[in-house]
Amino acid sequence: MLPSSMKSYIIRWLEDHRALVVCAFCLPASFLFTLLLRLRAFARRLTSDPQRHDSAVRRIQSQVLEWNKLPSKNKRLLCTSRPNWLSLSITFFQKHLHHQVPIPLYDILELDEEAGTVRVEPMVTIGDITRYLIPKGYSLAVTIELDDATLGGLALGTGMSTHSHKAGLYHETITSYEVVLGDGSLVTATATNEYSDLYKALPWSHGSLGFLVALTLKIVKVKPYIRIKYTPVRGQNNYCDLIRKLSGTHEAEPTRHPDYIEGTIFSKDEAVVMTGEYADYDGRLAVNHCSRWYKPWFYKHVESFLEEGEKEELIPLRDYLLRHNRPIFWVVEDMIPFGNNALFRLFFGWLLPPKPAFLKFTTTPGVRAYTFTRQVFQDIVLPIQELEKQIELAIQLFEKFPLLVYPCRIIDHGPLSGQLRRPHAKYLVPGTNYAMYNDLGVYGVPGKVKHKKPYNAVAAMREMERFTRDVGGYSFLYADIFMDREEFGQMFDLSLYDAVRTKYMAQGAFPHLYDKVKPEIDVFSIGERNVIRGQ
Repeated sequence: MLPSSMKSYIIRWLEDHRALVVCAFCLPASFLFTLLLRLRAFARRLTSDPQRHDSAVRRIQSQVLEWNKLPSKNKRLLCTSRPNWLSLSITFFQKHLHHQVPIPLYDILELDEEAGTVRVEPMVTIGDITRYLIPKGYSLAVTIELDDATLGGLALGTGMSTHSHKAGLYHETITSYEVVLGDGSLVTATATNEYSDLYKALPWSHGSLGFLVALTLKIVKVKPYIRIKYTPVRGQNNYCDLIRKLSGTHEAEPTRHPDYIEGTIFSKDEAVVMTGEYADYDGRLAVNHCSRWYKPWFYKHVESFLEEGEKEELIPLRDYLLRHNRPIFWVVEDMIPFGNNALFRLFFGWLLPPKPAFLKFTTTPGVRAYTFTRQVFQDIVLPIQELEKQIELAIQLFEKFPLLVYPCRIIDHGPLSGQLRRPHAKYLVPGTNYAMYNDLGVYGVPGKVKHKKPYNAVAAMREMERFTRDVGGYSFLYADIFMDREEFGQMFDLSLYDAVRTKYMAQGAFPHLYDKVKPEIDVFSIGERNVIRGQ
């Protein structure tokens, strides 16, 4: 066993030479790992048959029925057998303590162009669905920017895109969920049928109410390109006001709002606001295939307009939807500071991004405990009228740029409408039943860590969560949370959720939502032991 001084030296060396370690080991290993996953997916597609869906679901039902026959002393709570490392969640749910059921459902089942929907199995990914829909002239109404995210995972968690100021959160685009309950029965939940209460509680439930076996999502007609306009803005009030104006924070339709809106904040007083519209080819505009391996990372491309000034260009639709995939927004820069160098992109850009599944697969408990105090991955949904306060607090706590801002419509569906608390009346857009919120994305290594300043990850995140609760916002639950059970119940409305758990046999069959999403490590004790004191 290595002495503590040697461990500290090794850790410090790895930190100081992180880029070398990533380039020499992580990227090649991740690439090989990705090839293996693609081969497995290809083999699965060769044997794919949507007609087998019903028989696959019956097998899942039979396994749940068999579990119900077990003696009480031998019963462990149910979860899927999908490995933690395949999930994009930062946490490592302790599946080894649970009864695991395989959910081998990877097919696109049906495209209904007349109804404007697509029915899919839960393990279909964003990459799968964009490759399927875009050539047909369609897209999901909400498409997040990561290729590996599964549609089922987003359905039971959440998702948001630059189209969410029109479409709302991902779950607003789901018309039905097909779910195997704790007693083995199969039900289809919609907003208007007898299972409407289950339909309302499934978003943000993270697999704690049943096994999702299919879902139906809304699609939208699209054109082959996005005509994107980059507007550099100086002055915090100016860029905040522009984002609010473009998204319709103070006025409802029929005022015309862009199809896509995104803000990237590069400093307290500098941002680039992007607006996009579906478009056909226009020879007067340059075409930017921004997701190709040799192209500049998208956020770096965006940053260039702070100097160049306002500009328009065309981006092919799939390139646009996956524009942040290669640098994982801007996280890869913390791993490889020279990753956006033109020569590096040309010769090694095809190795990017490091596969999130590989990074999780190689994360030991020790690495997990060490790294969570030295990086931040948070998406937080907050009222856009409080945008200046959000940004100020994020700067104070994390000193991390860029910051990501997506406007998002949060709809007031009335009482007992799910885990999201109703938006406060003061935030509602006049004459509507919705408020304009935004996602605040904070990703990467905080500036305080980089510059070896004092930094307490637990204190910083608890302060951010306190602010989020105070203004009626919500933390995305794929990330680490630092709330105790009582604070969690203050942020989220669990009234309907708890009733649904009892009514649909989830109580005693599936873990509670809080237990499903809380970190598997003791964040409080580890955080205190790993406070960065500064140098």
